[in-house]
Amino acid sequence: MTDTLADSRTTSRMFLADVPVVVDDVQRRSPTERAELLADPGFGRYFTDHMFVARYQAGRGWYDARLTQYGPLPMDPGTAALHYAQSIFEGLKAYAQPDGSVATFRPEANAARFVRSAQRLAMPPVPEEAFLAAVDALVDADRDWVPTGADQTLYLRPYQLASESFLGVRPAHEYLFLVIASPAGAYFPRGVQPVSVYVSEDYARAAPGGTGDVKCAGNYAASLLPQQEASALGCDQVVYLDAVEKKYIEELGGMNLFFVHGSGDDAELVTPELSGSLLPGITRASLITVAQDLGHRVSERKVSLAEWRDGVLDGSITETFACGTAAVITPVGEVKARSGEFSVGDGTPGPLTMRLRETLLGIQHGRVADTHGWLHQVS
Repeated sequence: MTDTLADSRTTSRMFLADVPVVVDDVQRRSPTERAELLADPGFGRYFTDHMFVARYQAGRGWYDARLTQYGPLPMDPGTAALHYAQSIFEGLKAYAQPDGSVATFRPEANAARFVRSAQRLAMPPVPEEAFLAAVDALVDADRDWVPTGADQTLYLRPYQLASESFLGVRPAHEYLFLVIASPAGAYFPRGVQPVSVYVSEDYARAAPGGTGDVKCAGNYAASLLPQQEASALGCDQVVYLDAVEKKYIEELGGMNLFFVHGSGDDAELVTPELSGSLLPGITRASLITVAQDLGHRVSERKVSLAEWRDGVLDGSITETFACGTAAVITPVGEVKARSGEFSVGDGTPGPLTMRLRETLLGIQHGRVADTHGWLHQVS
């Protein structure tokens, strides 16, 4: 059984000042079917009823913004994104709040990074206010898909791709901007447990002057082979070193890394500095602020693999964790490299790691005061 919206119509919501959002007739899944899917949503397995789509054409700009049925995209075999990888994306979440409302977390930061990604790939940027309007429109339309279970969220994936059909190495003249949504369960359904990581010394995630500081699809395609190698060695994730000297820690897969020096109230956090090849994570930036609010010193600087190993062995580095939108915080427990293996801590998540995780999750879900104005109310 499905529920149906009214016929296609233009709403008062605007994508841009001169581009209204059109709402198409959409077949909604029944409350019963939706409840069954939300009971165990997993991550990225199911998608909501709507998607947001807007088109761009050189000389015309952005046009035809609409909320429409989630479904396949018709695509010509010559579509530029398939050949030259002009494709970027973002990831953010909508959170059910204690008062029944829904809020997204720091979407302005995602909008700004989306612009930077587009500029780096010679794509026409989606204006920040249009990005926010599109996300708000989809969350509002699929409000019933926002799960309310412990640490459950609605994951949002805005993305842009070159849609012109041609074969030739140049920026495309036509683009699609889309936003889709997927309900997400708790990332650690059996509790937060430290992961094992493999230090890749054969592959670099990104190089200075490359695309490491933006979210383009090619960055993630290039990470799949190193991840396979890590899995074959019994590890959960890959740690990448810098591409020049191959000695400094950069990222863990698609997440930023933090190292905890010392313990208790005097513990200091150290995270690799943004060098131009590191992605400036929004969770990373948020945790720096949260840690400082809790009274901890935070340093952004180069951290070598040797410093990490020596610090763990002499006890000066007590915890290590990775952070990102999907998992928020992932403790690191075991590290494997050609030069040897070592374990961080006692095999359980560290106290500061867990305190930071609970504080940030508390802000996102409305359980802890949002003193920085990070929550954006949608509905």
